[in-house]
Amino acid sequence: MSFGGFYGATTEVEAHRTLSKALDLGVDFLDTANVYGLGVSEKMIGTFLTGDNTKFTIATKAGIWRDREHGNRGFNNQAEHLRAELEGSLKRLGIDHVDLFYIHRRDRSIEIEEVMETLLALKGEGKIGGIGFSEIAPASLRRACAVGPVDAVQSEYSLWSRQPDLGILKTCKELGVALVAYSPLARGMVSSVLPDPASFLEKDIRKTNPRFVEPNFSFNLAYAKRFQAYALDHGTTATALAIAWCLARADHIIPIPGTRSAEHLAECVAGTELSLSDTMMTEIEEILPSGWAHGDRYTREQWAGPEGYC
Repeated sequence: MSFGGFYGATTEVEAHRTLSKALDLGVDFLDTANVYGLGVSEKMIGTFLTGDNTKFTIATKAGIWRDREHGNRGFNNQAEHLRAELEGSLKRLGIDHVDLFYIHRRDRSIEIEEVMETLLALKGEGKIGGIGFSEIAPASLRRACAVGPVDAVQSEYSLWSRQPDLGILKTCKELGVALVAYSPLARGMVSSVLPDPASFLEKDIRKTNPRFVEPNFSFNLAYAKRFQAYALDHGTTATALAIAWCLARADHIIPIPGTRSAEHLAECVAGTELSLSDTMMTEIEEILPSGWAHGDRYTREQWAGPEGYC
């Protein structure tokens, strides 16, 4: 997502340097989407792959449409739309199939069983390897799994967004589905370099996010600084510690931190080498107790996509 300019501009050179570093570090899973920069992210990955789909396990998504001119968006899970969007993604990536294909957001006008039939057909044709859904409710996941195997559910999960603890994390475990945790660094709020809203560009998705506007941001910043200090006291960084916390929550969680730089990627990977004791997990909970974040995680407009279940 960072390659698509959501947190600031990047270049193909910098993206390729980051991807090379990923291979060096043993990171072999890339998660992108057709709407990340309206194809920019997929193109940057494609020019790095040069047709070799063995370098990474690659996931992409479809189901959200965007109007480049007016900035509008909506959801479409119709079979012909998903097929056309997948073909576009494959062309940009320069490969003939993806290992994992997500429904980025549910189109509520189409039953999930029908969507599963579309995905199973694409899988049968060899266009996709696995099936995934993003931000769906546990009840929807159960319905989907009754039709065929679902490999992954992607949900926001971090020290400040813990809704998956209220249902989807347990349901994934029960059904043998991976929980792919996006924004595990809380969009930079539990990381080594804390964000400055004054520096956000117009396209930065945090610019209007409730947690990054006042007075919420100042409250959240105070918590984040305490977490930073705790990480330093334990000889690590807030970034690495946040990743380690996410991994420690359950063995079927795959955190996918976004980055535009090789240096930040290395810091994220350092979190996989940390082993957190029960005492540390308790202390982290005291510093950042469940529900500590001030403000909702999305604006009212953005809440049109994720499925609620609490």
